[in-house]
Amino acid sequence: MAAIKTLVFIVVVTGFAIVVIPIFLAGLPLPWSALKLGIFRFTGIIPIIAGSFLYLWCAFDFTFTGKGTPVPIDPPKKLVVNGAYRFVRNPMYIGIMMILIGESVLFESAVLLLYGIACFAGFCLFVGFYEEPVLKRKFNRSYIDYCHNVPGWIPKIFNKKKRQD
Repeated sequence: MAAIKTLVFIVVVTGFAIVVIPIFLAGLPLPWSALKLGIFRFTGIIPIIAGSFLYLWCAFDFTFTGKGTPVPIDPPKKLVVNGAYRFVRNPMYIGIMMILIGESVLFESAVLLLYGIACFAGFCLFVGFYEEPVLKRKFNRSYIDYCHNVPGWIPKIFNKKKRQD
């Protein structure tokens, strides 16, 4: 059942955010919104594919390891700290950001880039004011330890700074 809920969430909610809204925004005839990247615009395909893989990997881990879904009202029952979550606490949001950045490059759209920045700001607010406090209450010390050992936004593979207590 969790797999079906996850699939519906991916198609409806995430699909709306990374497909429907970008198609609408990319089609807006704003004179300042065109980025002229020429042939380099096709490099946008790389973060789209990588971000899609990352997002789906995280959704899979939420469903099968965490025994829940990415839906905030039906979150994982178990704290997910494996897979991409070993390197960064918010890989699902990072995957979405990679997709949106890739789309802004591929479609040469400054409006999509601004949309991506707005989404990132929204993710940061959601994580800081809702998600992390809820996870601290739900998983208590194990989540606090996890936060202490795994960075929020810059993956450990890029963030070599050691944390001291």
